[in-house]
Amino acid sequence: MKIAEPVFCGAGAPKVPQRPVAIKRSVMAVMISIAGIFALLLSPVRAQEVSELFAAHNPNSTLTVDHDPFAALLEKYLVVSEDGVNRFKYGGVTTEDRTALKNYIGALANVQVADLNRSEQFAYWANLYNAATLEVVLDAYPVKSIRQIKPTLISIGPWKKEVVTVGGKALSLDDIEHGILRKVWSDPRVHYSVNCASIGCPNLRSLPFTGATLDADLDAAARDFVNHPRAVTVKDGKLTVSSIYKWFQVDFGGSDAGVIAHLKKYADSALAIQLDGVKKISKDSYDWALNDAQ
Repeated sequence: MKIAEPVFCGAGAPKVPQRPVAIKRSVMAVMISIAGIFALLLSPVRAQEVSELFAAHNPNSTLTVDHDPFAALLEKYLVVSEDGVNRFKYGGVTTEDRTALKNYIGALANVQVADLNRSEQFAYWANLYNAATLEVVLDAYPVKSIRQIKPTLISIGPWKKEVVTVGGKALSLDDIEHGILRKVWSDPRVHYSVNCASIGCPNLRSLPFTGATLDADLDAAARDFVNHPRAVTVKDGKLTVSSIYKWFQVDFGGSDAGVIAHLKKYADSALAIQLDGVKKISKDSYDWALNDAQ
């Protein structure tokens, strides 16, 4: 936004220097930063509120959720690439299939989540997150990165915008990931279950999660990511990891040593040998480019 220079009345008015404009812009930037900080400070309160709302479950439940519509969409548009990064054909999704995705999300919104057992709940929330993320990107497409989708001036992406209402509660993607999945389950494998539509993110699976195979599927997703170079590389004894392990280090043991122990748990034999003797993380990186098959 261009900020107009002050106007001086009368002949011979001095030329207005550019410094005041720069100061105004700096003040605006500081105000935006402060607003962003306050938003972050409020998020733990929001996360606690949401987690308490969806903490209930039925351990004896045999109910299952129908994820077949999502499976059909993934089968049609997800591309399992040779480079180990799954990509989605956003530009090819038909109007009919966009409606099918919307209807699937609507069907999930009507599920009585508290009636499900824990495994079925986890699969429900992970699939809902991934389906809603696809819808968010499709609504804004074409974009080069999900971070370009900004509902407000201070947004760094679409994650805080409410995208679905479950049990009368309007939820954002952040609510699902941080308020429900991370808070209720406290399982680092949460990070391998949700896909943020970016190259740097763990893969969007070719099949939806299901309660019946959840544990094995989460382990497979962990191994898939850990053993890919975008997650872990060791060169000359120096460890570079996905920024996920730095941003959410608390979920991986709370220290470099905890992260490394987690990586060793899912590393194949070649990577395990490379990790042996590594004591710290030297660098982290993340690729925010859209996981677009085109």
